[in-house]
Amino acid sequence: MIFRGLTYMLLAALCLFAGVAEAETRQPSADEEKIFTLWPLVDYREKPREKASRLSLLGPLFSYELKGDDSIFSFRPLFHRESNARSGSSASTILYPLASSESTPEVSRLEILHLLQSDVFRKDEPAKEERRFMLFPLIISGDSHKYGPYTSIFPIYGDIYERYWKDEYHYVLFPLYSRTVKKGSTNYNLLYPFFTYTTGENEAGFQFWPLFGHSARDGVYSSTFAIWPIFLHERRGLDTDNPSTRVNVFPVYGSFNSNQISSTTWIWPFFGHSVDSKEKEEEWDLLWPLWLTVRGEKRNITKLLPLYSAESTPDSSKNWYLWPLYRTDSIHSPAYRQERQRILYFLFNDRLESWAVDDKSRRRTTLWPLFVYRRDTEDNMSITMPAPIEPILDREGIERSWAPLWRIYSQEWNAKGDSSLSILWNLYWHEKSGESLAWEIFPLFRYSEKPGLTELQFLKGLLNYRTSGEGSALSLFWLPLEFGTGGSDNPAGRDRE
Repeated sequence: MIFRGLTYMLLAALCLFAGVAEAETRQPSADEEKIFTLWPLVDYREKPREKASRLSLLGPLFSYELKGDDSIFSFRPLFHRESNARSGSSASTILYPLASSESTPEVSRLEILHLLQSDVFRKDEPAKEERRFMLFPLIISGDSHKYGPYTSIFPIYGDIYERYWKDEYHYVLFPLYSRTVKKGSTNYNLLYPFFTYTTGENEAGFQFWPLFGHSARDGVYSSTFAIWPIFLHERRGLDTDNPSTRVNVFPVYGSFNSNQISSTTWIWPFFGHSVDSKEKEEEWDLLWPLWLTVRGEKRNITKLLPLYSAESTPDSSKNWYLWPLYRTDSIHSPAYRQERQRILYFLFNDRLESWAVDDKSRRRTTLWPLFVYRRDTEDNMSITMPAPIEPILDREGIERSWAPLWRIYSQEWNAKGDSSLSILWNLYWHEKSGESLAWEIFPLFRYSEKPGLTELQFLKGLLNYRTSGEGSALSLFWLPLEFGTGGSDNPAGRDRE
């Protein structure tokens, strides 16, 4: 074991020495792309013309990338951070989607599983900040423009203002006592949701759920239920030009009527019929949702599940065949068009988007769990394999923090003929850019070619052969040999000038 460890250390040292010796010998120009590899420990690539560089350690585990003002650091899958020096903004994820944070000059945000959230909003005044904190549902705090600061410690005691679809929440030993306020209407609850008392301007009501409840506001609404959900009668929008009446005797009969809509259901879900005079459409249902038809000026639907389903509008369509076997979707407008095909939801997915005004398009095709193919609006294309998660969850967090760990094959190319290929995280890599070509099978062979210069290396430069317009040079164990053409006794020395 000790001998094996010393052998590995010796090989690593030799390869590292080879990289240093190569750099000292070649002295590439300031605009030349620089590549140094020591698989799987180190992979460094720099493109001075694009002001971009990337350092990878231990394959995809560690990476640090610079491009202009942007910097990206990843310790996959635990941590990922992107920042921009010019704008002073940054965004980080920890074990995506476990936790994320974001910071800009205007706001700072921390989120853990959507349960813990901490927000700081900075105003124009440097010393003034607005804070919100939530450890849902246990602790919620923040500042309301209208009511000031508030705190909720569930279920003991709490006040919450202007959040969660209500103006106010108040409770003590929930569900023993709570009170909510919305648009001047106040509900008092004891042992929520069983006992409720409602009050407001010209408004009153009470409920003993699920046995009976009634509430009403003069000229606005009235609502009564008994043995919920068996019986319901309510009238709403009485102060508008489109008042409505709903009656339910579940499951025997149900109706909804207004100036625009008339809907009736008998023995739900066996039969239903509705007419919408505003949208000018009519709907019939039998054993909803297995058989359904809608006919109108803006929408047409035919469903006979699981055999067939078709839905169309003036700017979209959706079709199922032998649900869930095959589905097609389309969105079309003068400026934008999208065509999508799916087999068994995510087994196969092909999406094509196009913009007629710009004459641009992009495509994404996935076959789970084999590959993901992409083509962007600039005709840059890529294919990556395998793809165990991406066809199911098309998320940037998956792409950044997880997908590089299992991508043993990655290829990119464009319409100009430029291309790159990586197998087993650059154990073998291939790059072509313009008239330049380079490839490597670590640590056996490396070949590079550019106008006026060709180089071939064996074992990371133990044997190195270079040829250019000025002649040829051969080196062994990084030492130049007296060999060459082009009018010089020491070609390697000439290259160093």
